[in-house]
Amino acid sequence: MTTTTVTPDPLIPAGRHVDASSRRGRTVPAPIPFGRIAGVELRKMFDTRSGFWLMTSLVVLALAATGAISIFVDPDNLDYESFATAWGLPMSVILPMIAVLAVTGEWSARSALTTFTLVPGRGRVIAAKALVTAVVGLVSIAVAAVVGALGYLGIAAIMDLDPVWNLSFGELARVTLVQEIGMFMGFMLGMVFRNSPGAIVAYFVYALVLPTVSSALASTNTWWAEHANWFDLNWATMNLYSETTAKMWAQLGVASVIWLIIPTLIGLRLVLKSEVK
Repeated sequence: MTTTTVTPDPLIPAGRHVDASSRRGRTVPAPIPFGRIAGVELRKMFDTRSGFWLMTSLVVLALAATGAISIFVDPDNLDYESFATAWGLPMSVILPMIAVLAVTGEWSARSALTTFTLVPGRGRVIAAKALVTAVVGLVSIAVAAVVGALGYLGIAAIMDLDPVWNLSFGELARVTLVQEIGMFMGFMLGMVFRNSPGAIVAYFVYALVLPTVSSALASTNTWWAEHANWFDLNWATMNLYSETTAKMWAQLGVASVIWLIIPTLIGLRLVLKSEVK
């Protein structure tokens, strides 16, 4: 004689009998649409106090840079590129911080447990964060281009200058790529460290300290001066501000694999496998 052990269903109240046919016919909730996840991640980028003040500081710095260019630059040298740069430079510093916080906020604010409980597939959440990061980078450049044009037209009208539109579409596309690389560098560091202060410090080491060290090394080592663009992502990225050759694109690709793609894969594995507390 054999016995059969029936495991109680935790979703069925105690003392209530449910036959097997009803249990088999129970509907499974549909997964949360990816678009909704991306929308939530976009709001989380800017709905926090840190996101709000980062965006506020971005606008303040951009307006200050625009005013400085209008006051201190010789009117004969004023052109559209100057005003677009006035908005682009603060973005290149602040937007990577937003990308960092988009990832590390889950751990710093202790919301990772809630997020990954509602969306158990962590890969979908990270993919939504990556998509939002790319979109914010594209939109930020578009905003810088439009606001820079409006500011330039206003100053040109006040100073009675003929506008000089010296920023081509190709140059704008390369600047956009620089912006995206910077944002995804912050995104990668956020996945690797999963800690806001650590990731932000690491980004400034990458953006400020390493270029200085690389320049010092190039001044004393001929081999590094000739080959640094293959291994230094900062140097390879700066080439995008000028006419880019096939060799420069190859150097950017190799440096991106070393500094961006491989660390991103490592960070993604850490995010997918790390214990959430």
